[in-house]
Amino acid sequence: MSAACIFCKIIKGDIPSFKLFENDKVFAFLDIQPLSRGHALIIPKYHGAKLVDIPDDSLTEVLPLAKRIAKATGAADYNILQNNGRAAHQVVDHVHFHVIPKPNETEGLGIAWPAQTTDMEKLKALFEELKSNM
Repeated sequence: MSAACIFCKIIKGDIPSFKLFENDKVFAFLDIQPLSRGHALIIPKYHGAKLVDIPDDSLTEVLPLAKRIAKATGAADYNILQNNGRAAHQVVDHVHFHVIPKPNETEGLGIAWPAQTTDMEKLKALFEELKSNM
């Protein structure tokens, strides 16, 4: 845990939250600045700024919990979002996953998807590079 981290303070109970779920690995609560009704956050109890900083065993319950929360909201459409770094819109330096119901075109997450034209030779080279790094 980090003494300065707002999410660590929420986990410890130093800052109140609308806790939806807690166990030894994860903590889930309602977002106080929601994009839509039911917008929730899931945070690993292990403190790390980016996804690559979190041990695998601290992430095993995140997606099953996201699924439970999505079902609980009753939303037919929703986004599961996780950002890493300022350029990727991360504001709090503690890994967190958003469950964001998307009830209509104006509520929930709005995103642009600036797809690029693919150069197949460059894509093949990238594939080989990434595959060798895994």
